[in-house]
Amino acid sequence: MATDRPRRTNGRAGEDPPDSPRIAWRKQMRESVLDAAHDLTCEAGWDEVSITAVAARAQVSRPSVYKEFGNRAGLGRALVIRETRQFLAGVADTLDPGLPDSQACLEAAIRYVLEEAHTQPLIRAVIAAARHGSDSLLPYLTARADPIFDGGRHLVREWLGTRYPGQLTEALEMTADIIVRMTISHLVLPDAEPHVTARRLATAARALLHSAGSAEAAVTRSPAEAEPF
Repeated sequence: MATDRPRRTNGRAGEDPPDSPRIAWRKQMRESVLDAAHDLTCEAGWDEVSITAVAARAQVSRPSVYKEFGNRAGLGRALVIRETRQFLAGVADTLDPGLPDSQACLEAAIRYVLEEAHTQPLIRAVIAAARHGSDSLLPYLTARADPIFDGGRHLVREWLGTRYPGQLTEALEMTADIIVRMTISHLVLPDAEPHVTARRLATAARALLHSAGSAEAAVTRSPAEAEPF
């Protein structure tokens, strides 16, 4: 009687099987196209980037680029998403575990954004062009329903929840929304040095949470405990 034996696999236990040649080529092609779009954007600005130029730089066909990204807008969106996700990973490292003092920790994260963005070639190019009103990649950094904006807001919201566990969900979401919007705004139109802006925004966020906590306490306080007007 034959005994059952486990199937042999090419990889170690728990590892995903290797990609098929077709999928591996597609992934490599996608990264090559994004790298080409990144370099061209840094060199000349997104307004001067065409699918034809990107395909030529990446050494792939134009139909392959259209098939993968849909159109030029889809390519731009994918490019900014890739770069910003890498950037947000650095923000996450600043927040977690972060400094013990919550306001100081938030201030450090905001300062990281304001300073580090200018060391990232693509993000720097987008911001520089936006200041002159000529770049169409900026909406991907600021659109309310965009995955990038949502990613930043979710990151800050989750961190606030760990630092201020007693706060109302609505207050945490509102504060995270304001922090992300104002930080992006100061990236495009700075009015002070990064450390000054970071301190101001962190202080404002703390005041907002304190105000929300005070309002919650006033609502739940019994009439006998209410303070006189």
